[in-house]
Amino acid sequence: MKYMILTFGSQADYDLMSGKGDYAPEDWAPMYQFMENFNRELAESGELVDTKALVAPVHTRRVRGLENGVPVVTDGPYAETEEVLAGWWIVDCDGFDRATEIAAKLSACPSPGDVWANGYADVRPIADGRDELDL
Repeated sequence: MKYMILTFGSQADYDLMSGKGDYAPEDWAPMYQFMENFNRELAESGELVDTKALVAPVHTRRVRGLENGVPVVTDGPYAETEEVLAGWWIVDCDGFDRATEIAAKLSACPSPGDVWANGYADVRPIADGRDELDL
């Protein structure tokens, strides 16, 4: 079955990674190396379907329902939203426990000053049809 592993971050996290803070961009090299190794291992195991990182939330547009027949579009970032989706992996593996095991490996990802020590990932099954929406 396929699962999506979702990670989250804030505009402040993106600012830190781009050198707008106490850490230089090169301080993040161990994190990038960890992610490259993590992705390579998943690909070699045959479990990786896709993975992507999203750009900073400041580059977001939110599209809401219609107002006078026109969609309402606002630019980000959103003050009411501290954390937003930062990236994902889609894995095809033996079950929820294996997908959770894969996601748990992300907790070993290094970051300067352990700024992401309390980071987390969500694991969600992917439905192949409407009959699977409520497994």
